[in-house]
Amino acid sequence: MSNLSPFHLAIPVHDLDAARSFYGDLLGCPEGRSSDEWIDFNLFGHQFVTHLNKDMQAELHVNAVDGHGVPAPHFGVVLDWEDWEKLAYKMRSPCTKFIIESYIRFKGEVGEQATMFFLDPTGNALEFKAFKDKNQLFAK
Repeated sequence: MSNLSPFHLAIPVHDLDAARSFYGDLLGCPEGRSSDEWIDFNLFGHQFVTHLNKDMQAELHVNAVDGHGVPAPHFGVVLDWEDWEKLAYKMRSPCTKFIIESYIRFKGEVGEQATMFFLDPTGNALEFKAFKDKNQLFAK
């Protein structure tokens, strides 16, 4: 797999202090620049910005995938397997609002992957996943 360029993603949140606690403290994303209206985070090497929208109410829509209700939209990062396991352990907290708890898809098959979905304090859906073989990221 070639080296990827960092992506830039900006999302609305209804509370910057809650975003700072969730993305900074719980997920461990280092904070970059910020103002009274936004916060930059380093989300596993990507530029991730939370913008204040006090009226923000995330609307959750789900699609059926493997017997689970997968939220759309959602975003996240494909991690190395060991990093995913560490994050999955760390997210086992009463304050984590899981949509789909951590599990392994396609076990022993092409594209075997670990995945989990949870919500941030605003209700934005995140997915973190890892592949046993990252070269199978786009395998059919």
